[in-house]
Amino acid sequence: MLRQRLVSGAALGLCYAIAGCQLSSPTSTGDGLKLGTLLPITGDLAQYGTPMQDTADLLVKTVNACDGVLGKPVTLISADTQTDPAQGTQAMTKLVEADGVVGVVGAASSASSSAAIPIAVRRQVVQISPASTSPVFTERAEKGEFKGFWARTAPPDTFQSQALAQLAKQKGFKSIAILAINNDYGNGLVSAFIPAFKAVGGTVVNGTRPTFYDPNTSTFDTEVNQVFKGQPDAVLLVSYPETGSLILKSAQELGFLEGKTALITTDGMKEASLADLVGKNAQGKYLVAGMLGTAPSAGGPALAAFQKRYQAAFKREPGVFDPNTWDATALLVLAAEAAKETTGTGIREQLPEVANAPGEEVTEVCEALALLRDGKAINYQGASGTVDLNPQGDVTGSYDIWSIDDQGKLQVNDTIDITGDAATTPE
Repeated sequence: MLRQRLVSGAALGLCYAIAGCQLSSPTSTGDGLKLGTLLPITGDLAQYGTPMQDTADLLVKTVNACDGVLGKPVTLISADTQTDPAQGTQAMTKLVEADGVVGVVGAASSASSSAAIPIAVRRQVVQISPASTSPVFTERAEKGEFKGFWARTAPPDTFQSQALAQLAKQKGFKSIAILAINNDYGNGLVSAFIPAFKAVGGTVVNGTRPTFYDPNTSTFDTEVNQVFKGQPDAVLLVSYPETGSLILKSAQELGFLEGKTALITTDGMKEASLADLVGKNAQGKYLVAGMLGTAPSAGGPALAAFQKRYQAAFKREPGVFDPNTWDATALLVLAAEAAKETTGTGIREQLPEVANAPGEEVTEVCEALALLRDGKAINYQGASGTVDLNPQGDVTGSYDIWSIDDQGKLQVNDTIDITGDAATTPE
């Protein structure tokens, strides 16, 4: 196996300074498979990022306990995006240029993934996101921008928009106003939801000019007034827990949460502690009691076994994107074993082979590795879903309908199945 050449700090710095600079692809090292995580350990998505990091660590620990990949332990190097695209770019650069990883789990936010993926493609590193759901990635993949070095184990928001539209129709909402974070996640979901809701007979009252907020803002009275003032049937909030909780507190202070306008939201707000983050009113009632939302279902064949393993390791329930993180890490490991080499190009070529049919269906990662070592083809069935990847690196799936009850508990009430045919990218 070839040992990766070390690039001197001076040469590397010069390379960064030159537009379009490319270095040779990371290659196998004598130390075995080297992977990275690009997750939000701090910032607006920290509630998700830390458990996701724990999940990736647990997968690697599990794999190393059953002889690793190609007979050697897997190394996992963590990098924090801080839920900020600029910081994510720096973190990704460090992972691929300095640390020499050949596969990356992340990012979580679509904006961070969008900023990082050009680095991965240029360096021929496979990036698999467990949580970036913007439809833009599908469009970019169709244009050939990613060259097969991108995939995700969470379905795109073209699908979630359909689930949201169906939920709104079920609840009898005829008019909805939108308030969304101004990043790739918010823009992508909003652009998909507007035609989806129109298709089921609904009206987005601010559809020609949806209200977006700056993710770095801490006061939201203007934006909240804009979306609630016309008393729509519901307000769709596309946000993350940190800023989303501030928005909801502002809505309460302005007197909007006591009215007839309902609240619906998305996977970015599906956080078990959301009710406590937002707080209670003077009567002791949780402000978000009755809120509805959608989120990708974690209902894969390996879910029960994953939940048991996770609970044993961390003494808590897994979070919304933890099954997706488990599967993203597993796919990188399995593709490297199938490739018989720990390179980004090898992983890229084998990724669809281990994720899709034909091949023996297998849910347990160590069993899958054993089959590959015996020269058998596999079709990995994950915790988040069957993780069948299409040519754009997307998975399809179903969506949980969740709510916050009067005790502030997050409950999953129902599921909406979405197919690729039903969820098309809007023009």
